[in-house]
Amino acid sequence: MSDRSTITSDFYDLEALLDEDDRALLHRVRAFMDEQVEPIINEYWTRARFPRQLIPAMAELGIAGTPYQGYGCPGRSTLIDGMIAMELSKGDPSIATFMGVHGGLAMGSIYLCGSEEQKQRWLPVMARMELIGAFGLTEPDHGSDVARGLRTTCRRDGDSWVLDGEKKWIGNGSFADLVITWARDVETDRVLGFVVEQGAPGFTAVDLEDKIALRAVQNAHITLEGVRVPEENRLQEANSFRDTARVLRMTRAGVAWSAVGCSRGAYEHALRYAMGREQFGQPIVEFQLVQDLLVRMLGNITASAAMCARLSHLQGSGEMTDEQASLAKAFCTMRMRETVGWARELMGGNGILLENHVGRYVADAEAIYSYEGTREVNTLIVGRGITGTSAIV
Repeated sequence: MSDRSTITSDFYDLEALLDEDDRALLHRVRAFMDEQVEPIINEYWTRARFPRQLIPAMAELGIAGTPYQGYGCPGRSTLIDGMIAMELSKGDPSIATFMGVHGGLAMGSIYLCGSEEQKQRWLPVMARMELIGAFGLTEPDHGSDVARGLRTTCRRDGDSWVLDGEKKWIGNGSFADLVITWARDVETDRVLGFVVEQGAPGFTAVDLEDKIALRAVQNAHITLEGVRVPEENRLQEANSFRDTARVLRMTRAGVAWSAVGCSRGAYEHALRYAMGREQFGQPIVEFQLVQDLLVRMLGNITASAAMCARLSHLQGSGEMTDEQASLAKAFCTMRMRETVGWARELMGGNGILLENHVGRYVADAEAIYSYEGTREVNTLIVGRGITGTSAIV
């Protein structure tokens, strides 16, 4: 069996783009995933439970809200933010999804759409992970068409708002302290954002069962029945779905990075396995067809990572477009699907055993492939950008 330090999927040394402090942080994240997550994650994946006891150690890493400036947030580059998402996903995509929801979607909604007072009130405690966030947009009957089909409603009643409706697939939703909830104003038809506190009267969250992917993430079905939210908890700068889309645009790059991480995790486990597995009297890594699979995987990983690195630079300079983010999300998740499949193929029947890890990446890839914009929707966004004609109906 090869030593872990001899295995790398960073074939073009993209880490060299980081400064010394950011590289050190990335290595701390890697060590956390190797030492604290990998030994236990299969058990939690099997049980469909999130290892919440790891949250204090994750908080000590100081990676919640990585690119946000001020408010107790790290204020680091968009490049290290993406590479952290990749590193988390390389260790386990469920952990990466948990952090993407908390530090990306939830904190990002407050950072982009909150008032100064709201940012001061919530972001520091969320950066310390003393309060955990969730993001409630998708509904039972509306996913890709949620911009037009959003049915959860809000109506003003004095100094409060009353929310009614349902949300589905809400990561962290059953235990998050703060759930960013998007609803349509019955009077103006505008989409508004609210910070709903866990345990509010009329708010119930039930974990979805029997998932085949991202099983360690707690996805909730949320019901809101006359939930009263004070005006001070309405995101003051969220005035239409365009503002919701700003949050999604910002986090879509992170999903592309997570896809790269999922691919890297499967590849590194497959390579380590091939170095230790013998058939026909020799290590299978010496066979031509095995090396062919490894090179195909590494090609996908390297191309995807290079695309994401450039996307992060565009994002950091404020130049990233919807189309660029969508192309990365669509391309990297397609290549991820291929890569994890080849990793499973390399292992033969052993690839479906959780003890070899790759089967978990194969399953988890299916969720990453679909969430935060399906391939089809992202394809049409890019298509509109390159042709000037919208094919979205």
